[in-house]
Amino acid sequence: MTALTAERVFITRSLRSSMRDAESLLMAIALPVMLMLMFTWVFGGAIDPTGGYVDYVVPGTILTCAGFGAATTATFVANDMKNGSIDRFRTMPLRAGAVLTGHVVASLARNLVATGAVIAVAIAIGFRPDASAVDWVAAIAVIAIWILAITYLFAAIGLAAGSAEAASGYGFILLFLPYLSSAFVPIDTMPGWLQPIAEYQPVTPVVETIRALLLGTDIDTEPLWALGWCAGILAVAVAWGAWLFGRRRRR
Repeated sequence: MTALTAERVFITRSLRSSMRDAESLLMAIALPVMLMLMFTWVFGGAIDPTGGYVDYVVPGTILTCAGFGAATTATFVANDMKNGSIDRFRTMPLRAGAVLTGHVVASLARNLVATGAVIAVAIAIGFRPDASAVDWVAAIAVIAIWILAITYLFAAIGLAAGSAEAASGYGFILLFLPYLSSAFVPIDTMPGWLQPIAEYQPVTPVVETIRALLLGTDIDTEPLWALGWCAGILAVAVAWGAWLFGRRRRR
């Protein structure tokens, strides 16, 4: 079996599994939407009495949505490792890494659908971006690259975890990163000791890049930092995943 054939087979397999697990896709959409509604309608008046907080919070909610969706990848990979699917695949004449690629590409597709749903709800409640068509394409590209990077990271976590429950727990820790960034509140409103942490972590430049593309805020060097973080996370995750996959195969 050629490499491209193996990739196609496992991408199709993962997409079919996603369709059968509609609850995970629903929760990946519902949780960020509820979070956005809570911040906009419950806390938004206190944070920004002018009613413009919805524009500020939507880019952060999009990244939160991506995190919830990518976290399910860790569970899917852990289940494959636990139920013996990987052992069966190893007996076939195909590239074993295609298994992870299938999970990652399927998760990317799921997350983009969920992101579209979140943006639609945001527009319905008052989100008014002034981005051009080119800005929208660039913003979606940044979102897709971020999703790809963290999905590979979650796939590696699924390989490292001993069970689907453990994978879910480890991944849940990463879901707190948006709350320690500029996703929901400006960094200068945070305590002094927390501001460097919020400023120099990967979510902040990504969310600021999306915010600048959609709302026209100052973009500065944020895209370079965002792409650098995504490339670094992706490189580490792919290398870690390959090492873990090889080690698990030798057991």
